[in-house]
Amino acid sequence: MSALRQRAIAELDRGTFDVLVIGGGINGAVSAACLSGQGARVALIDRGDFASFTSQSSSNLAWGGIKYMESLEFPLVRKLCMSRNRLIDAYPSTVQEIRFFAVHDRGFRHSLFKLVVGTILYWIIGNLFTKPPRWLSPKTIQREEPIVDLARSDGGFEYSDAYLHDNDARFVWNFVKSAIGFGCAAANYVEALGSTRGADGIWSTRVRDLTTGEERTVRARVLINAAGPFVDALNEHDGATTEHRHVFSKGIHLIVPKLTKSRRVLTFFADDGRLFFVIPMGVRTCIGTTDTRVDSPYTEVTPDDRRFVLDNINKRLRLPAPLTERDVIAERCGVRPLVVKAAANGQNKDWMQMSRKHAIDVDRERQRVSVFGGKLTDCLNVGEEIAAIVTSLGVELPRPDVRWYGEPGEERRLELFARARRIKLDERTSKASPEPLSARLWRRYGMDAFAMLDAIAADPRQGELLIEGAEYVRCELVHAAEREMIVKLDDFLRRRSKISLVMTDAQIRHAPGLEEAARILFGDRADARLREHFREDASGAESLAS
Repeated sequence: MSALRQRAIAELDRGTFDVLVIGGGINGAVSAACLSGQGARVALIDRGDFASFTSQSSSNLAWGGIKYMESLEFPLVRKLCMSRNRLIDAYPSTVQEIRFFAVHDRGFRHSLFKLVVGTILYWIIGNLFTKPPRWLSPKTIQREEPIVDLARSDGGFEYSDAYLHDNDARFVWNFVKSAIGFGCAAANYVEALGSTRGADGIWSTRVRDLTTGEERTVRARVLINAAGPFVDALNEHDGATTEHRHVFSKGIHLIVPKLTKSRRVLTFFADDGRLFFVIPMGVRTCIGTTDTRVDSPYTEVTPDDRRFVLDNINKRLRLPAPLTERDVIAERCGVRPLVVKAAANGQNKDWMQMSRKHAIDVDRERQRVSVFGGKLTDCLNVGEEIAAIVTSLGVELPRPDVRWYGEPGEERRLELFARARRIKLDERTSKASPEPLSARLWRRYGMDAFAMLDAIAADPRQGELLIEGAEYVRCELVHAAEREMIVKLDDFLRRRSKISLVMTDAQIRHAPGLEEAARILFGDRADARLREHFREDASGAESLAS
């Protein structure tokens, strides 16, 4: 167990917290970061790893919800566009504008002219923040993206949104890291067993460390249920009633070899009418997604899911050979928790038109807050809304104007790059990736990248790749072991990094540097963690939380 995690768990039953946040996905992470940044004493727990459920299965996009233009939800689109713009400004190395290249099929339910006008309106709603949209003739599409099959198309359009340069789970972790930096006691693999509110107005939550079985009690004035798809189950367990609840939509993505050299998202309307993406992911391409109503948060990729994604992409791209299941490197599968009124069943709604808006229910008498729905793009709004609610519940936030999110300033970034030039870092590591190592370290670790440069300067081996085919060097493994609460191998391979998204299981299993990576992460428990990981992978289990 890392010393950081040990300290956090030991702190859980020391005194009374202002707020206990249950759930370490995007909603819980931003809530903890905003509250602790503004001066509250906060605890954050998750029964799995941080971002180990819905928040690790997104499309890696920060987009303003152009699909909600069709259902005329203009206030929601405006809100999401503004949040997207803030993310691009606050995280210039991580959240970057990207062009969406959309192809229109003849006979589609909306004309090409109408959709082009819609993208212009979308651009205007977003304050003209991105590059302007443009209409695409078939000739332009053929010239710029020859991979696109135009047999059924009469043209298309291009517009801008944003995407995450690394992976969604890493983005969530960085909010957790910020919260820890502000003094939050955050611990993964800690399960909430039940919460009761005493006569003194304090919540007592019994929790269990799933790595040791040890139990303790966390006391807090305010309880925030940010358990994602499990919000309803946690509320039911504690006897809490709410105005809203969740219904679930399963979405999957398939990771395949790189399909096009262009750095843009190819966008189609799939056979079921929903937007369908071909998303760049470094040396790979991510394709999807599906939209299947399910009753349980626990899902898996089915043969029908794979066929749907592969059939749709093979119909719309001119590939040397059709993609088959043999081309699938990795799969992402998760549920979208969609918000409905508690009394409604959602059956009468157009399933694919239901938005990813969030709702926050507040039981002021019992000082309990439940966060429903939401999406990565809207995360800053969620954090700020939670802070306002907690303040209204009587918790003083002495630093309301603190900047609790975003990258360090440009001056520090340039300082890091100057130091990298002095030690000739990027010259020595240029073979590892087309992107300079210094830029990669800055994007992933911010100010912590300075210590990594010092480590590489002292020992050049710290700048060497450990796992061939993955863009992670030895000092990143050391940092993860010391500072990133790695409990299981999947925590690193799938969430702190994206190795398991760009390499097959067989490639990882037989990578020459895997055993050394495991020793750095787990010390004398390395062999056990390796056996555990590949045993669980073979059985389809994704994490201890599952």
